[in-house]
Amino acid sequence: MEILIKASQFILSLSLLIVLHELGHFIPAKLFKTRVEKFYLFFDYKFSIFKKKIGDTVYGIGWIPLGGYVKISGMIDESMDTEQMALPPKPWEFRSKPAWQRLIIMLGGVFVNFVLGIFIYILLMYAYGEKFLPNDSVADGVWVQDSLAVNLGLQTGDKVISIDGKKVQKFNELTLGFINGNNYQIERNGTLINQEIPEDFISQLVDRGKDAGAFLYPRYPFAIANVSKDSPNINSELKVKDIVVGINGTPIKYFDQAQNELDKFKNQDIFINVKRGDELKEIAVKVTTEGKLGVGLGKLGAKDLEQLGYYKLAEVEYSFAEAIPAGWNKSVKTLTDYIKQLKKIFNPSTGAYKGLGGFISIGSIFPSEWSAESFWNITAFLSIMLGFMNLLPIPALDGGHVVFTLWEMITGKKPGDKFLEYAQVTGFILLIALLLFANGNDIFRLFK
Repeated sequence: MEILIKASQFILSLSLLIVLHELGHFIPAKLFKTRVEKFYLFFDYKFSIFKKKIGDTVYGIGWIPLGGYVKISGMIDESMDTEQMALPPKPWEFRSKPAWQRLIIMLGGVFVNFVLGIFIYILLMYAYGEKFLPNDSVADGVWVQDSLAVNLGLQTGDKVISIDGKKVQKFNELTLGFINGNNYQIERNGTLINQEIPEDFISQLVDRGKDAGAFLYPRYPFAIANVSKDSPNINSELKVKDIVVGINGTPIKYFDQAQNELDKFKNQDIFINVKRGDELKEIAVKVTTEGKLGVGLGKLGAKDLEQLGYYKLAEVEYSFAEAIPAGWNKSVKTLTDYIKQLKKIFNPSTGAYKGLGGFISIGSIFPSEWSAESFWNITAFLSIMLGFMNLLPIPALDGGHVVFTLWEMITGKKPGDKFLEYAQVTGFILLIALLLFANGNDIFRLFK
């Protein structure tokens, strides 16, 4: 059921983005009286799930869910209609239109993607505002329990101040900051320390696996989730949701402090202090030879931690006028972060190419339960990502056509049809190779 919910959201989001992207080409083409022969969601090799001709255009749904397209008369595109191109140009064909009109038609899809992403982010800011844990609220630093954090040079209690000289505002942006960054600054025991981010950090992050969870957390209280059946404290007064605040008279605020104290009393009977609701209780317990109590560490939500006084969450509400610059800024940050990641993918020493994913990876970022906020957040991100990818100067993408059109406008020389055909085939081969590699990564990770 979880897979079905994720897949349904992915298909819905992808379909919406494809239709609107192609509309970005379709509308200016119609405005400039250019004939559009087909408007398709998904590809229709050999047959279509649905099709209907209205006027000069066949509207349909293909069976290969790898994108969509509009077939514009007199244009060398993925249809590779060389027979049409061999005939004399007609007034309604793309190739007969002025270069500036062709440029607008080709940029239409990318324009729609960027505008859509910005528009969705503006509406999200207005409807939901922002809720986050300010990095300044993590006054006692981070909890380091993962080897990846250790390899970064972090220790429990360190407070991350900045990445690449830019102050970290939100705690949940740390992971992305380390992915895109080159160096960072921490505060350790009142001293500022500058550290380099290992070049292969992304490779290490990917190798952990997608189910490994976050590698960095705020320091966490010792909340009891359960008492195991083989625990020496199974019959003690410990209860689920108790929070350990003292061990043999030593005050304890965080779990990492508790473990250090318990290691001093291995195989001994001691007293611990727990907070139970508004009460403080002293309970006799037995510490195992491994320095454990035989209990599970409970997970507390952000609201619980705030109520207990550990952290102060930030909630920002926006009027519609305020949501416009906030949505714009989020769109710009989304795009710049994505470009930074893409640059690292093309640097083999970072290992970022191992994190490149296909349809499984994209589908997996959708939540397993329907959430309008999450769905539209992801859709806005995918829209901006799709816009940027289509703008890359690769033949077979909009950006490739744009480059050829700009060349014509600057030099006054139009590339020949044969050159455009070869360029289209080359670009198509590159895209197929990239698609196979990305989806191969997904399959490899599944088996791994």
